[in-house]
Amino acid sequence: MADSHVQVDQSSTAGAPLLNRIQNHNHQRPPRSQERANDDVVLDRVLQKLETFLSLLGFKQSSVLWSLLSWAAFAVVGVLLPIGMLELSSCSECEKYHIEDFELDILAMQACLAAVSLLCLSLNVRKYGVRSFILADRYSGPMTHSSSQYVQQIKNSLQLFVFWSLTCLLLKIVREVVRISYVHHESWWLSSTILLGLIISWTYLSTIYILATILFHLICNLQVVHFDDYAKLLERESDISILMEEHIRLRYNLSKISHRYRMFLLLQFCVVTASQCVTLLQTTGYRGRITIINGGDFAVSSIVQVVGIILCLHAATKISHRAQGIASLAGRWHALATCSVADVSQLRVSSSVGNLEAMNGQNCLQISYSENDLESLDYMSLPVNTQLTSQMSSYHKRQAFVMYLQNNPGGITIFGWRIDRGLMNTIFFIELSLVTFVLGKTIVFTSK
Repeated sequence: MADSHVQVDQSSTAGAPLLNRIQNHNHQRPPRSQERANDDVVLDRVLQKLETFLSLLGFKQSSVLWSLLSWAAFAVVGVLLPIGMLELSSCSECEKYHIEDFELDILAMQACLAAVSLLCLSLNVRKYGVRSFILADRYSGPMTHSSSQYVQQIKNSLQLFVFWSLTCLLLKIVREVVRISYVHHESWWLSSTILLGLIISWTYLSTIYILATILFHLICNLQVVHFDDYAKLLERESDISILMEEHIRLRYNLSKISHRYRMFLLLQFCVVTASQCVTLLQTTGYRGRITIINGGDFAVSSIVQVVGIILCLHAATKISHRAQGIASLAGRWHALATCSVADVSQLRVSSSVGNLEAMNGQNCLQISYSENDLESLDYMSLPVNTQLTSQMSSYHKRQAFVMYLQNNPGGITIFGWRIDRGLMNTIFFIELSLVTFVLGKTIVFTSK
């Protein structure tokens, strides 16, 4: 008897070579938990490098000593160094072109913008840590995210940071070289020292500002990954309570981002707006000739500020529109689920109605099929069967879930103002009004 069992097992094993190959392949392939552990190790390494980079720029002020060193470096490199270089570069030609007056205004705006970025981000990094600040915490649930997606988003953001930093730095170097070639000093050593000092200071201030905007861009892109995973969850999950719980968690993350970044975004808009107004006042109010020698820094600093604003607005509107688009996806999901059930239910309802007519005779129920299925079923005295009742119950749950999503769209907000196309149109018209006001005060046409 035992021999027969052995023969049967051997024959079944020999007759299933495909099963053996699948089992061998599964043994050779690392388990899913091991792949996830490897991804977590890579993510930890990337976050450690990001934390080191933030520490070098003074964003990680973990103690009082580090805070003092960070702000001391900001005062020396970002403020005192360029002021000293501007004092050394003073000459008769500089006064002729009003270079010193222009550059002092530009330096003040750059220092204010970098100080706002350093202050707002250092407080959040010190309070939450780098991982919690960018919302890259480990999470185990229906929407378990891959650490490789986090790593890819961080790398893309760093590449974007390097690209814009090098582009703006190249523009600054070209402008300073042109300026030094036209404005001569006592010696080339002095000119080279001034050139190097101004470039170092400008690079430090611009790097702080661009990095702050890139971090906000990174956080929003990580949330885009979460919303994409949530859209996939809608396709495979039918439990409304799980979908509600995950959406509440996503909205909570967006609320945390809005709370942590609202002061930075608001102060950034104010400082950039003030800087652009000052630029218009200086350039349009100046009666001389504006060239690259005296007005080149206005163009370079404006490019840096506009790039930062565009990165922030693009990231905020992207996640806001993605959050609002979840309601439309859920509506489509609800419609498809309802239509797929309606075909089967309608046949059962019609057959059940025929049975009721045969049983009740002249006391039959008149059902109007011009109305929707839900209103038609309200006229029936008893449910047809338990399966139809469960289908209608799931319909009500889906309907309530879709209404919840429509009334709670979510998104990045600044003190209640959601950053979307409507707010961008408002900002555009406010900026346009300020521009026309400044131009009206400085450009005056006199009639002879």
